[in-house]
Amino acid sequence: MSESDPAPADDLLPGIVGRPTLRWRAGERSTVIDRIAEEVPVAMRYNGVAFSVMMATPADLEDFALGFSMSEGLIQHASELLGVEVRPCIEGIELYMRVSHTAPVTSLPPAAARGLPGRSGCGLCGARQLEDVMRMPPPLESPATYPVASLRFALASLGRMQPLNTLAGSTHAAAWVDRNGRIVLVREDVGRHNALDKLAGAMHRQSLSTEAGLVLISSRASYEMVSKAAHAGMAIVAAVSAPTALAIDLAKAAGICLVGFARQDGFNVYAHPERLLGFETDTPLC
Repeated sequence: MSESDPAPADDLLPGIVGRPTLRWRAGERSTVIDRIAEEVPVAMRYNGVAFSVMMATPADLEDFALGFSMSEGLIQHASELLGVEVRPCIEGIELYMRVSHTAPVTSLPPAAARGLPGRSGCGLCGARQLEDVMRMPPPLESPATYPVASLRFALASLGRMQPLNTLAGSTHAAAWVDRNGRIVLVREDVGRHNALDKLAGAMHRQSLSTEAGLVLISSRASYEMVSKAAHAGMAIVAAVSAPTALAIDLAKAAGICLVGFARQDGFNVYAHPERLLGFETDTPLC
């Protein structure tokens, strides 16, 4: 939440709205228009057929459509997504996606659609079968390495690369960082998994390779975050917060270097430390 008086509503970024707020500071009360991150239902439709409803920040929705479709295995290649139409409605937003007849989503039975909404804190809500959740990605064929010094440099600049979070203080970020520690691309959302889907989609749309670099996330590294990174071909995941045990197991199996509690002055490595150059260790992670 911003401590200064927010800018007029027409100066706000997409995904941020103004709301009247009573503020108490130094024993005095005042009324201000505070900056708040939006969270709206986003319906995902493929060739007119409803698949799921996700709770998301209504920004970079074309990126979200592509990244979500690929990370969920609904399309195999970006070229199978033929078009995206963003349709605002009273209840929220509908993403009408035209996909090729070869896309896997076109052969799914009706029962495969998610029956529950995907809440902003959940990347798996509504999956009907255990196998829908535990979709193990194939191991990365040529996983990249990354300099530790570059990770530290990226961590120093992540905060100022999050404009939505600077304004509203309630969004997560997923950032793609090159080998020099330069943050190339950032996407934000109230849902950490949505932010990663948006980043993956944006990278595909901009023809950015996921082979040389790392993904830096401002959240915890839960299972679905590592799974989405693996499906996108991202070999190194660095999280500002903690990983889960299942995320560590998946990272080990997929060949992903998983870093948690990432700070400029230190971090934990939970899987494949050999991917980090300058982080030599003789202690294996079994």
